[in-house]
Amino acid sequence: MQLVERAKDIMVSTGSEWVLWLLLALSIGSIAVIIERVLQLRALRVDIEELRDALQKALREGGFARAREAMRPYAHPAAKVVLRGMRLDEEETSPKQADEAMTAEGIAQRRRLEKRFNFLATLGANAPFIGLFGTVVGVLQAFEHLGAATAAETASTMAPQAVMSSIAEALVATAVGLAVAIPAVFAYNMFQRTVKSAIDDAQILSLELLSYLSGAGARRHAKGARVEQEEEGSARISMVGNGPASKSPLSLECPA
Repeated sequence: MQLVERAKDIMVSTGSEWVLWLLLALSIGSIAVIIERVLQLRALRVDIEELRDALQKALREGGFARAREAMRPYAHPAAKVVLRGMRLDEEETSPKQADEAMTAEGIAQRRRLEKRFNFLATLGANAPFIGLFGTVVGVLQAFEHLGAATAAETASTMAPQAVMSSIAEALVATAVGLAVAIPAVFAYNMFQRTVKSAIDDAQILSLELLSYLSGAGARRHAKGARVEQEEEGSARISMVGNGPASKSPLSLECPA
């Protein structure tokens, strides 16, 4: 019981005002994070079809060299992912190498985009409970004041009115907690959808590059096979031309 009494005395003496100040500080932090993330995610406002067409056209016209020039001006994560897949020369890059490089870059880009998302998620989940804690402390304080009132004050209407006023003030903490949590949850969900869309766009461009590499590899293989066949054919002709001369069927020996 002594522990309970001590905890009650601490809560009554401190009150719930500090909870409101804490929620205010968390609200300022939430607003700062939301503004910072909005400014960072503005780079995602790119038409993915335009980006896709630019990549396809550049690959057709000039291969990796032209595609790198076409993708560098874009700050979109999809452009950074395909640039990572084209970090080597086209002849040195296999589809597997490009896929692994783009997968790693995609993970890095996702981490960069989701920076500080955990703060918004944690705040949105816990701010109502912080406000509820402030309300409980305020109600406890109100009833403590009611218990300390004299019998004459309790019989009058002054004590109940004071208690109701204290409870109303305590409920403000819950309202503030909800006011802090709702924008944080809304922003978190909106940012998550934006990041998911950006990662999907990066996957689309990655598949475009892998498709090009697969086709280019097949063409290189077919070209190499043709060159090899031509070399073998040339070697055979050379061997036949350098062999022993055969007699002409029209040459006749004259009798002595």
